[in-house]
Amino acid sequence: MTFVRLVAIALLSLSFLAPARAAPLDETLPVAPYVKVGKLANGLTYYIQKNGRPEKKLELRLVVKAGSILEDEDQLGLAHFTEHMAFNGSTNFKRHELVSYLQSIGIKFGADLNAYTGFDETVYILPIPTDKRENIEKGFLVLQDWAQGVQFNDADIESERGIVLEELRLGKGANDRMNKLLLPRMFNGSRYAERLPIGKADVLRTFKPDAIRRFYKDWYRPDLMAVIAVGDIEPADAEKLIQQHFGQLKNPVQPRPRIYAEIPERTKSDVLVLRDREASGNMLLIRYPIVPRTESTTLLGYRSDLIEQLSGMMLSARMAELTQRADPPFIQGGSGMSKVVRGYRSFNVTAMLGKGGATPAINALVQENERARQFGFTASELERAKRTLLRNVERAHNERDKSDSRMYASEYLRNFLEGEAIPGIENEYRYASQLVPGITLDEVNAAVRKAIPAEDAKLVVYMGVDSPDVPAPVPAELLAAVDAARKTTLTAREDKVYGTKLMEEPPKPGKIVSETVNQPLGTTELLLGNGVHVVLKPTDFRNDQVLLGAVRLGGQSLFDDKDIFNARYASAAMALMGTLDYSPLDLQKILAGRSVNAAVSLSGISEALGGTSGSADIETMLQLLYARLMHPRIDPALFESFLAKQRDVARNSLARPEAVFADTVGATLFNNHPRVPRAPRVDDFDKVQLDRVADIYRQRFGSAKGWTLFLVGSFDVEKVKPLIATYIASLPAGDIATTFRDPGVRPVRGVVKKEVRRGREAKSNISITFAGDAAYSQQEQVRLQAMLEVLNIKLTEVLREQMGLIYGGGSQGTLSKLPYGNYAITLSLPCGPENVEKVIAAAFAEIRKLQAQGPEAGDLEKVKQNWTTNHRRSMRENGYWLNYFQGAYLNGIAPETILQYGERVDAVKAADIKDAASRYFDFENYVQVVLYPEAPAP
Repeated sequence: MTFVRLVAIALLSLSFLAPARAAPLDETLPVAPYVKVGKLANGLTYYIQKNGRPEKKLELRLVVKAGSILEDEDQLGLAHFTEHMAFNGSTNFKRHELVSYLQSIGIKFGADLNAYTGFDETVYILPIPTDKRENIEKGFLVLQDWAQGVQFNDADIESERGIVLEELRLGKGANDRMNKLLLPRMFNGSRYAERLPIGKADVLRTFKPDAIRRFYKDWYRPDLMAVIAVGDIEPADAEKLIQQHFGQLKNPVQPRPRIYAEIPERTKSDVLVLRDREASGNMLLIRYPIVPRTESTTLLGYRSDLIEQLSGMMLSARMAELTQRADPPFIQGGSGMSKVVRGYRSFNVTAMLGKGGATPAINALVQENERARQFGFTASELERAKRTLLRNVERAHNERDKSDSRMYASEYLRNFLEGEAIPGIENEYRYASQLVPGITLDEVNAAVRKAIPAEDAKLVVYMGVDSPDVPAPVPAELLAAVDAARKTTLTAREDKVYGTKLMEEPPKPGKIVSETVNQPLGTTELLLGNGVHVVLKPTDFRNDQVLLGAVRLGGQSLFDDKDIFNARYASAAMALMGTLDYSPLDLQKILAGRSVNAAVSLSGISEALGGTSGSADIETMLQLLYARLMHPRIDPALFESFLAKQRDVARNSLARPEAVFADTVGATLFNNHPRVPRAPRVDDFDKVQLDRVADIYRQRFGSAKGWTLFLVGSFDVEKVKPLIATYIASLPAGDIATTFRDPGVRPVRGVVKKEVRRGREAKSNISITFAGDAAYSQQEQVRLQAMLEVLNIKLTEVLREQMGLIYGGGSQGTLSKLPYGNYAITLSLPCGPENVEKVIAAAFAEIRKLQAQGPEAGDLEKVKQNWTTNHRRSMRENGYWLNYFQGAYLNGIAPETILQYGERVDAVKAADIKDAASRYFDFENYVQVVLYPEAPAP
C-alpha cells in the first residue's frame, strides 16, 4: 500500500462513496498512469513525473541500493563516508565548488540539498529551481557525478575525516551506549547489528583511501541505481537527459552479488535490562518475532493491507484509552506491527514508564493485546475505523492535483528500494471505495489474532535511568510478568455506541455588522456584532484544507508570579479533560470520519485559537472551537492523570547533559527570571490546581473581546459567513484586558561566561548569545536574518569544511517588537572538548570579518536567491498566509506587506550586512555557556 499509508489519521463520513465496477482480486496492482518507469540498457531504473507543485521546481533523487550492510570489515562507516565525499570533488565540480554553485541558484545546503545513508541504501536529494534551463541540465550533471564521478582525492578524504568523526560524536550519549548492547540482541546475531551506518571511530580514523574507493567501485553501479525526476519538466525531456547522463555508466565486469542480510528467527525468549544514569526516562520494549514482509502486488494483497490497517487503528485507539485513567499505567505507549529493516517487521509493545515502573505497563498493554486477540473488536469500533480510513483516502484523492513533488519522489523511492506498489491515488481511491465497505468484523478479528503473538519467543527490554532511587528490574521477573499478564482471565470489551453530532443544537446566531473586501490580498473582512474581526481568505492552494487562527494580546503576563504554573499549563490541562460532556477519547469517536481539530493556547504575552478541517467540515471545526471556549469540561480524574504524567516526565527531565546545558543557558541569560520557561521539575505540578486552572481558562477564553480571527483555505465566502455568524458572532464578549503586561524579562548585561560539566562522553556544546534592545521594523528584520544567513555560510565553509572542527551548528536570531524592541542571536556550535577555544576563536573571527569587510562577493546573492525560491513556494501555502496574518496583527503591521517581501529582500545590500554585524554583535555584551564532559574522578 502506498499513498494511504502516508496520510495521517483524519476524520469524516462515507457519503463520498460512489458505486464502481468491482475489480477481480487477483488483478495485479498497476503502475500509476502519471509516472513513467523505465530502465536503461545498463540496468539503471528511472521514474519521471510532471507535477506542478511547487511551481518552477524539480525534485531529483539518486537512489543507490548500497548502504552500510555491504561494508567489508575495513569499511565500517564508509558507505556513509562515501555520501560525504560526493560533495567534495567530482569529475565536473571541484571541492567546495558544487555546494557553492547550488547555493548560487537558491539551494540551501542541509535544508534543501541533502543525502542520507541507511543499512541498505544511500539517497541523494537535490531540488532544482527550473527558472533557467542551465539549472536543469546541471542538476542531472550533479547526479551523474554522484553516480560514478566522485574523485576521492587523498587530501579530501583526510579533510573529511574530522567532519564525519564530529557527526559520530554528536550521536554519543546514553541512547548510543544502550543501543550498542541492545541491537545485537534485537537483531538476534544478524549482520545488521554490526553495520550501523555511522560506523566505528577507529575505522573512520585509520582506513586507507583505497578502502572507500573499493566500496564506491563495487556498489555505485547502474544496476543498483534509480534516478527520480518529479516536478516542472516535460517527461520526454527528462527521459532524454537521463539517457544522456546515465546511459554511459558501466557495471563492473565481475559485479559482487548484492545480497540482503537475513535476521535469524528467535527460538527462545530473552530479557535485557539496560540502565544509564544519563537516560532521560524509563522505557519498556517487548519485541515479538521478526518475520519476513513481502510488499503486496495484487488487489487481494491490497485488501489484506486494508484489513491490517483497520485492525491496527482500532488497537491503537484502545491503547490510547489506557492513558486516560486517573492513575495511568504508563506515560505513553502502544503496540502494533512495524517495519524493522527492509523485508522484515515485527509486532512490538512499547511504553514510556511512569513512577509505577514496568509491571503496570506490562499488565495494561499485554492484557489489552490479549483481549483483542481473544475477543476481537466490536462492530462500532470497525465502523469508526472504516470512516476514518475512507476519509483519509478521500482527502488524498481530493488533493491529487495539489500534491507536492517531494511526496511523489518518496513514493517512487520506496517502490525501487522495497517493492512497494505505486498504483496511484485514483486507483487507490477506487480500490478503497470498493473494498472497505465489504470488509467484515470476522476478517478484521482474524487479522488481529494473526498479528498479536501468543506464546511466541520474545525479547523483553527495559531501558532506564541508573539511579539508586529506581531499583533495577530483575530480568526473570520481567519475563514472568509478561507471561502472567498474558494468562490473566479477561472479558470482552463493551464499546459504547456514539452519535455523530457534536452539538445537537447550534447557538443562536449573532450578527455580521459590516463587510469589507481587500482586492490586493483577496480577503474579505467581517466585523461581527460582538466586536470580533474575521478575515476570510479563500484560496486554491489545496482542494480540501481549511486553516483557522486567531490571536490577541494578554496571555500569561496578566497573572501574578504565584499563578505562573497554573497559567502555563492551563490550556494543556483543560484540553486533556475534553469539552461539553465528552472526554478527549469520546470526541475522537464522535468525530470519527471527519477531518477536524480545534485548540486554544495561552502563551507568554498572547493567546491563540487554532483549527484545521477539510472543506466539508468547517462547521464541525467551528462547533468544536465554540465548545472548547464556552463549554470546557472539568474531570478531576483526567486532571490528576495529566499531572501524574507531567510529574513522571519531569522526574528525569535533567538526566541528559544536553538538558542541563539548555536549562543553564536560559537561566544564565535571564538571571533565573521566574517567567522564563525551563525544564519542568516534579514539584512544579504541586502548584497546579484544578480550580485555579479552570478559572484562568474561563477568564481568558470565556470572552471573545479583542479576537481577530483568520480563515484561510478551500472554502466559499458566502457559504462560510452564516457559520461565522452562528459560532463566532454568538460568542459573548465581556470586558477583559486585551493587552499584555511587560513581565520585565531582560537579558543580563556584560560578558558572562559559565561552564556546565555533565556527561560521560567526550563532547561539548557552545552557546553564545548576543542580546539587547533594538528598534523593530520589517526591513531591519530582513537585514538581521540576511546577515545571519551569510554568517552561516562562512561558519560552514571555515569551521566545517576548512578546519573540520564541527559537523553542524551555526547562528540563529530574532528581532522582536513585543514585549519591547529587542534582538537575540545565538551561536550554537557542538564540537570536541579539545576544540572549544578554537571553535570560539574561529567563529568570532568570521563575525569580526563581517563587521570589518562585509560579506564576500556572491554570499548575499546566495541568500537572496534561496529566499526568493522559498517565498515563491510559501505564497502557495495556506499555513504561510495564516501565520503572516497573525504575526502582522500582533505587531501592528499592515497585512499587505506580505506582497512586498521581494522588495524588502531586493533592498538588502552588502553594506547592510556589514552594519548589522557591527550593530548586533557586541563583544562587550554576550553570554557564553559551554558544556564539557564531567571531570574524571580523582
